[in-house]
Amino acid sequence: MNISQRIWNILACPSCGAPLSPIKHGARCPDCDEAYALSKEGQLDLRLRRKETYQVEFELGTPLLPNKGFDFSVLRMNRTPEVDFTGIKVPQHLTPELLSYFPRAKTPESLALDLGCGSTIHREVCQRAGFEYVGLDYDSPAAPILGDAHALPFKDSSFEFVLSVAVLEHIRYPFVMMKETYRVMKSGGRLIGTVAASEPFHENSYYHHTHLGIFNSLQAAGFAIEHVAPTARWSVLHAHAAGSLFPRLPRAISRLLVLPVEVLHRIWWKLAHLATRSDKASEYYRALLTTGSFSFVARKK
Repeated sequence: MNISQRIWNILACPSCGAPLSPIKHGARCPDCDEAYALSKEGQLDLRLRRKETYQVEFELGTPLLPNKGFDFSVLRMNRTPEVDFTGIKVPQHLTPELLSYFPRAKTPESLALDLGCGSTIHREVCQRAGFEYVGLDYDSPAAPILGDAHALPFKDSSFEFVLSVAVLEHIRYPFVMMKETYRVMKSGGRLIGTVAASEPFHENSYYHHTHLGIFNSLQAAGFAIEHVAPTARWSVLHAHAAGSLFPRLPRAISRLLVLPVEVLHRIWWKLAHLATRSDKASEYYRALLTTGSFSFVARKK
């Protein structure tokens, strides 16, 4: 178990929220006396040990979008990026546009949570931004900490930055995850993530989100929403070619197989727009309808 003192200071019992105390082979909650052992891989296992009830309230009768609307355009480069990622290996799914919104750590003690970290492939980009990396996953053998996104084992206001890539669709109660994410973030902290839209069912995915769905999840949790954007380089054709039509085929080949349909599809939409000048035939609307996933950028108020 290799957990720094700074991370120990923010760990909390996922059941009662009390600070955890380290013990020889794990951690213990002094309030509810729950013990959390190490996994066989040596990870601190902070997944729930018993059933819990989580209360989520919704305010009905209010409009989803602001009166002026919201721009759901494809994400553009941030003109004033805070972090230079030159010289490091960046995971392919982190587009240059999304990377340009990564925050720079405010202090040497700042923490970043990689929520649903998998094999911790985002460690280097988070550290380049100046953060101490905290990786949490439900069952990955490579995750430093095991935990449930519905009951995050951290104190309130612990993180300046939370990254959650392709996780939300695998969450049984997405509104709970969003509320928990909001809770553990510092005021002004930034959340960056992606979620499946028109991708095929995969790895027990529950809710593939539309642009309105992800906006609603973020808004219900209390976030100030900066961007919700279709992923330009990952269309529904690419997603299904790679995931369900031609599984295990190299992605470059699967893209070639659907390329003729992709070209015809774009030509058809351009012709429709020229003929009708309708917003429903615009590139903006085409991207919303045919993206495989959405990216989002939000901050805690």
